[in-house]
Amino acid sequence: MHTEDIVNWLNDYLNVALIEDYPKAWNGLQVEGKEEVFRIALAVDACLYSINEAVSKGADMLMVHHGIFWEQTAPVTHAYYRKLSALISNNLSLYSCHLPLDMHPEVGNNTQLARLFDLSIEGGFGKIYGAPIGVYCDTDTTIEELSDKIEQTLQITPYVMATGPRKIRRIGIISGGAGQMTSEAKAAGCDTLLTGEGSHSNYLLAEEHGINLIFAGHYATETVGIKALGNILHQTFRLETFFIDHPTGL
Repeated sequence: MHTEDIVNWLNDYLNVALIEDYPKAWNGLQVEGKEEVFRIALAVDACLYSINEAVSKGADMLMVHHGIFWEQTAPVTHAYYRKLSALISNNLSLYSCHLPLDMHPEVGNNTQLARLFDLSIEGGFGKIYGAPIGVYCDTDTTIEELSDKIEQTLQITPYVMATGPRKIRRIGIISGGAGQMTSEAKAAGCDTLLTGEGSHSNYLLAEEHGINLIFAGHYATETVGIKALGNILHQTFRLETFFIDHPTGL
């Protein structure tokens, strides 16, 4: 299949043009490679490991959540050079999708996490650039039961700050590093916020709001969306897809 056709489909499906992202996040095709795509590798990060794995396993395109263009565009030296060199010399296309993948209603990280935990989405919260990035779900479980389910499904031991009620009635979910969204979760009626990681001050704010804060890993919470996107690509275009796992433990 033509690379251009896949890119156009992805841009439309993920609403890339309509969702504002952080400056220089560069959603979409970041590096152009082969004209035809038969095999797609998927990974959370466009790190050198993922690029080399994609090349070694014969991928024509690497699709990631975190691309290589953020703040640095020059100079092209050291690790930055090695990543670009590996992509270009091996004619490997790189497609990245950050916030549009987080908040997508079907393959988004937050939607996929809710489904993984058998939760029904009731609404959205936590606006970034005017659009809600997180989802909230009503439930009837305990913080211990939720912690066990996270460990079983994501294969990671969550860091639980039990600064709210033991019985959970409404949980907010934002993948990645959204510990600062505690106030937004509280405003949405949540007694628990599940995210990937946060900072020291997030604990104190959660304590003051009286809600639980659960860190389930930045990496782990962002594997689900890119995997779901790979499944959609396989089903839609009958392309071979595979996931490159490179956990950081964070």
